[in-house]
Amino acid sequence: MGLEEQQEEREVLASIFPDEITDLSPTAYTLSIALDLPSSTFPSDPSSSPSSSPSSEPPKPPTLNLHVTYPPLYPDVAPQLSLSFPTTTSSSSSSSSSSSSLDTSHLLSTLTALIDENLGMAMIFTLVTALKDAAEQMVAERLEHEREQREEEARRLEEVENRRFHGERVTREAFGRWREAFRREAEERRKRGEGEEEGMGMGPKEKEKERKLTGRELWERGLVGRGVEDGDGDGDGDEEGGGGGGVVEELEKLRVEG
Repeated sequence: MGLEEQQEEREVLASIFPDEITDLSPTAYTLSIALDLPSSTFPSDPSSSPSSSPSSEPPKPPTLNLHVTYPPLYPDVAPQLSLSFPTTTSSSSSSSSSSSSLDTSHLLSTLTALIDENLGMAMIFTLVTALKDAAEQMVAERLEHEREQREEEARRLEEVENRRFHGERVTREAFGRWREAFRREAEERRKRGEGEEEGMGMGPKEKEKERKLTGRELWERGLVGRGVEDGDGDGDGDEEGGGGGGVVEELEKLRVEG
């Protein structure tokens, strides 16, 4: 009874997978399962773009080989299953490398519950469908992870390149540091300026002496009156040589002393 069911299932599978099934013995065969992945998950290759090579073919999807061996009591007992990956000549295919790194033991473990549910019935087609879905999801997740890593690396390199052409980014903290440094520098310049003036003897008193006296200040200090008295003391009544000369002499003397 088991052998008849095995032969019937084998014929059904041959009609469904005529090019994917390969007989190894009357009770063993291999099914090549092509994994259907969205085109966005395949890495772009500039050398194979349509613009540069119109006749180039799209990348082939990764495949997974399921090896099936019927025990004598199958389908009343579970079939013997194993997984392998076909060798590929294209080492640059990211999807192929991702599929070949799949955890085959994990994929087979996803079929355990399904096998128990289908004992007593032909189950290989059901197992192939479930295995294909699980493998496609796993490959897609790995390809997405690789894509995110490439994008993150590209962003990091772009930031490094941008820092070569841009200074420090203005933030609240950076502006605070710049303002504090600017204030310290301005204060140091102010102190240096005062020190230079003091070193040249230009204190407040010296600046006061340097300034010319106004007429009011001359009058308040008695310089104008004293000059006139000195002029009257000459006795000759010469305005031009007397009072005027005393005032001029006092002004010149004050200016020289200053």
